[in-house]
Amino acid sequence: MKIKQIKFFLAAAGLVTLAGVAQAAPQVEVLHYWTSGGEAKSIAELKKMMEAKGVVWKDFAVAGGAGENATTALKARVIANSPPTAAQIKGPAIQEWGNEGVLANIDSAATAGKWDSLLPPVISNVMKYKGHYVAAPVNVHRVNWLWINPAVLAKAGAKTPTNFDEFFAAADKIKKAGLVAVAHGGQPWQDTTIFETVVLGVGGADFYNKSLVKLDPASLTGPTMIKSFETLAKIKTYIDKDAAGRDWNLATAMVINGKAGMQFMGDWAKGEFTAAGKVAGKDFLCVAAPGTEKSFTFNIDSLAMFTVKNPEEQKAQLTLASAVMSPEFQEVFNLNKGSIPARANIARTKFDSCATKSMDDMAASNKGNALLPSLAHGMALDSAKAGAIQDVVAKFMNSTMTPQAAVQALAKAAKTQ
Repeated sequence: MKIKQIKFFLAAAGLVTLAGVAQAAPQVEVLHYWTSGGEAKSIAELKKMMEAKGVVWKDFAVAGGAGENATTALKARVIANSPPTAAQIKGPAIQEWGNEGVLANIDSAATAGKWDSLLPPVISNVMKYKGHYVAAPVNVHRVNWLWINPAVLAKAGAKTPTNFDEFFAAADKIKKAGLVAVAHGGQPWQDTTIFETVVLGVGGADFYNKSLVKLDPASLTGPTMIKSFETLAKIKTYIDKDAAGRDWNLATAMVINGKAGMQFMGDWAKGEFTAAGKVAGKDFLCVAAPGTEKSFTFNIDSLAMFTVKNPEEQKAQLTLASAVMSPEFQEVFNLNKGSIPARANIARTKFDSCATKSMDDMAASNKGNALLPSLAHGMALDSAKAGAIQDVVAKFMNSTMTPQAAVQALAKAAKTQ
């Protein structure tokens, strides 16, 4: 689809005065799905920064988990030849939109800001289309976290798990104490978040890469993947009956409020703990999910820039890109969001123990070839294959499908075009 921008003109006839015509301030319309407590607080800071630079912020927030609703809204706007200035897009989806010829080249902002020297190649490569920057990264999330309420562990007489045997032992004790062992929201993307983390914990980084990134048929159907589904099936037994359709932040609230002991979720969950006034290491624990201590599954949030023809809007767009990569925004956004800065050289002083552990683990995983793209969060595969795999996982989580049947369905989904 080739995009023709719709231009809006104010009729000046009859409005001209001796003082001249008032000029409307340039604006940016930003489509995003940062709508929960910590996320909304984060994006509000960017709005403040843009308004301080004389740019009007037009918010286009679309709630809905991992962004499915936002993607639908974006497609409708692009088809209608009226895309926003920028949209929250990530991973292979940036390349897909680039192929449509609708993304703007923001190399001038990247060159002025020296992005190539500030971003690890694993991040900068995702932000480029055919060698040119088209998106600005706001953060790096670690997905393979396990969030724990230590008071619930203490009440149940359980200890912090490091492997799945210890995890299930702790879950049994929490369940016997009359509490929910695993807080979860029964939505496809949340199901797949647990699934990919289990695959990493059961099989390790090399197996994760072979199976969920390279889609090796033997890995997808072999004994390790079967064991992963068996482990996932056991986790299902510790999820409460009211989980269906629950938003992720409501599941996090169960852990915050002591109604549940543990949650598999990326570090955006920490933004909820922080917003609730909780302190890392005291009121909540952040530990690598069972068996994944030396690996790091990443999810990079970014704002992709869409083609605008108005020169003032183009300038505002570059101002937005530069603001996203500024040290000030990278710090405040990630302090609120629970993630870590995408750019280097951000002071660690204000970041808590969870964030500094994430920074250290990301660096170590990068050196150990265990820095891996998240399947559940659109970083590993194109949308068609990722969606088909997500459907298989959701069916497994909501039916009596056997692990043996699941791996066969997984292999078939991996061939989706």
